Amino acid sequence: MRCLLSLFSLLAAALLLSACAKKLTFQGSDISDSQIGQNFTLQDQHGKPRQLSDFQGKVVVLFFGYTSCPDVCPTTLAELRTSMQQLGDAAKEVQVLFVSVDPERDTPQLLAQYVPAFNPSFIGLTGSKAQIDETVKAFRAVYQKQGNGPHYTVDHTAGTYLIDRNGQTRVLVNYGAGAAVFTHDIRQLLEQ
Repeated sequence: MRCLLSLFSLLAAALLLSACAKKLTFQGSDISDSQIGQNFTLQDQHGKPRQLSDFQGKVVVLFFGYTSCPDVCPTTLAELRTSMQQLGDAAKEVQVLFVSVDPERDTPQLLAQYVPAFNPSFIGLTGSKAQIDETVKAFRAVYQKQGNGPHYTVDHTAGTYLIDRNGQTRVLVNYGAGAAVFTHDIRQLLEQ
């Protein structure tokens, strides 16, 4: 009888713990089991080496783009600016990283003017083509230069990655999803 009571007690405790564990529901695509992303080293807009692991303990929003982008990049950065406003004080626990896929034109000085114009806390990252290629590959993203001369464009992955406080890539938010989707999914990760 004592064994049966102990078994019921353990079962009740397990059910209580599973009921207390919060199920995360993302509006973006849940890519938690995809093994996308890894640590990287790039330089920020001040020339300081930065690694993804530098931001452990924060939710990281990582986006690939370039400063001459006519639509995707400024739209996404504007949505992220709105999302940070919606998050209020919780935005201090979030770090937005804009990784340039155009190292030929996106100098640290240009990134220092462009990226913080959307939000002073946003960080622009660049590096050698090899460093950028390695980072792009780790996130299973793509980019390709189109055209020649000074007015070329760069096709690139338009989705944005949300990385939890432990450095695991959890969500891919599609381009044009809107600030409310970013805010919802970032809150889910902050409350985890």
